[in-house]
Parts: sequence; structure tokens; C-alpha cells
Amino acid sequence: MSTPTTDSQPTGRPAQPRPLIVTGDASVAEHLTRICAAAGAEPDVLGDAPPRATWENAPLVLIGDDLAERCSGLPRRPGVLLLGIDLDDGSVWVRAVRVGAEHVLFLPDAQAWLLDRIADATEGVGPSALTVGVLGGRGGAGASTLACALAVTAARAGHRTMLVDADPLGGGLDVLLGGETSDGLRWPDLAASRGRLSGAELAKALPELRGLSALSWDRSDCLTIPPEAMQSVLAAARRRGGLVVVDLPRQLDAAAAQALEQVDTGLLVVPAELRALAAADRVAAAARMRMTDLRAVVRTPGPVGLTAVEIARNLGLAFAGELPPEPGLGLDVERGLPPGVRERGPLARFCSGFLDEVMPPVAAAGGGAL
Repeated sequence: MSTPTTDSQPTGRPAQPRPLIVTGDASVAEHLTRICAAAGAEPDVLGDAPPRATWENAPLVLIGDDLAERCSGLPRRPGVLLLGIDLDDGSVWVRAVRVGAEHVLFLPDAQAWLLDRIADATEGVGPSALTVGVLGGRGGAGASTLACALAVTAARAGHRTMLVDADPLGGGLDVLLGGETSDGLRWPDLAASRGRLSGAELAKALPELRGLSALSWDRSDCLTIPPEAMQSVLAAARRRGGLVVVDLPRQLDAAAAQALEQVDTGLLVVPAELRALAAADRVAAAARMRMTDLRAVVRTPGPVGLTAVEIARNLGLAFAGELPPEPGLGLDVERGLPPGVRERGPLARFCSGFLDEVMPPVAAAGGGAL
């Protein structure tokens, strides 16, 4: 299976909206076409002023300065960029005003900026995904279980959802989802990722399990990935919108630290016991160095009578809720049924309440998983 496209992997994607290139200069057209290809877009190229419908419907218009005057009579619209030819030609700014250009660009200096602008326009830029990171206050606290249940519950509710396993020693979230043999990319396949990934291509390349896209580890000896790969993958996932759930290790390596930088809200799972409270305090201190919104999820009951609210207060964290035991959970997992699949169970009830609080309605979020 091929990896999702990056800036160094040009590919045509005719199913996407096509940017419009307007220039009679063959060398400019060729250069812009190559930049579009690097952004994963296939442009329409015209050697003269475009028809009005073509002009208005293109997600982005790139005009060569040679045809700026011919396009000046077209209706004003957002997303028009003018490609200057001569840095010393001050009149290009006059032509930019006449054509309603948002920016005047000169290549190759603006190439990196332009590549991102094309990718944004063709991939679709909406609200970024809410990114929730889940950590365990101590080993075996149940962070992976909660991360999986959050993703399953969100997908069932119709939210576009991606579950990212950032814990190489966690055993693999694809196993929790019952999809360890499913086709799709795992972390070792993406370890060389750099720069901008296509969010849509990433989602298509991952296993689709329970209506969500899941990125997990395989069963190889690969236990680390570069932080640059984590940054690229999570940035692509966030651009798709909806919800991204990240299962984080307690001890943060460079990649996990990079993941924390992109987390909007963190959930720290803490059993209601004294030793777990002491361990969770250290985990919380490390996490709060990289994020501001960290909340406690307390597993009850505990052996010494500490309440869930007291646990959260002692940690100095906002109280997100408590998780009582869920009968049959272990047997469900052994049978390939993921946490959260029981809609009336404690896990699903907690996840539904949390998602109702932090997520926009499904219609505004853009629908189900792709």
C-alpha cells in the first residue's frame, strides 16, 4: 500500500477541487503545475482570461503577470494570487489591485508558502480537529482503554474521527479495536514522513475500524519514530477536522512530546488509590509543561475511600468525571470487541458526556468518518 502524498511525492488527484492557472507563459505554467503536483493537486491551465464560471468556481486562482490586465475585468473574488516576473517592476502592484489579488508572489522565494496555500485550497480548510490526548497516571491505569472508547463513541455519534497510538509499548490500539490483521499503514510505514502530508490521503491509507481511522504500531521491532514524523502526521490529521484522539505514553519520548504540543485537551486517567495519586502527580507535572488544559478522569472505587473529586483536587486538575468498573470489558476485548462498544456501559456514558461538552454538533463538524 502506498504512503500518503507529501511535498516530495507529486501525484494527480482529479477528485479534488482544481486550482486555476492563468498564464500564456509556458515556463511559468510548467513551474506552477509542478508546485500544484507537489501539493497533491491537479490544476486547470488556461492561456487566456478564463470564462466567468471557471473563474468563480476555482478554489484558487494563480495569475501570471502577463495576463493580469486581461483578467482585471472579471468579478472580484477571494483566493486570487498574482505571480510577478520582475522584482524591479513596481507597476505589478497596480495590476494586482486591478485584478483583486490577495498577494503578489515571486518565485522561487515564495514557493514553500504557495505550496501550502494550494494544499489548503484543494484539501479544504475548515476548523481544525479537536485533539484529545489520553495519559495514564500509573501503569495499567486504563488510558488506552479510554482513548479507544472515546474514538469509538465519537465515530458512532457521526464525528469524523482518527485514533493515533503514540505509545510504542502499549501493545497496539489496533488490537484493542479487533483489527490487528486489517490492511493499512502503521507507524513504521510513516516514520520517514516530513513536511506536509495530505490529511485525506492519510485517512485513506490507514485501517478503517469501527468507522474511524486508526494509526497504530505493527508487531515489528520498531519502537521509536522521529518527532518530525509525529508532527507531520498529527498536523495532517488535525486539518481534516472532527476529533483526533492520541493515546500517549507516561514517559514522554521526543515524538510523544511533539504530540503533546498539538493536544488541545488532555485526560489523565487515575485510579482512586494513594500510590496512583503520587505517580499521577509526576505525570501531570510533565504534561503541564506542554499543555494548559489537563483534566483528571478517576477510576473508582478505590481501596481507601478517596473520592474522585478529592483525587482531582489533590492533583490540582479540573475534574472530568469518574469511571466505575465495566463488567465484561476484559472478555469483550479478548473477543475483538473494543472498549466503548457497549453504548450503555460506564465507558460509553462517560465518553458521550465528555464529547457533548467539548465537540460541536455533528452537522457543524462535517459528518462521519472518511
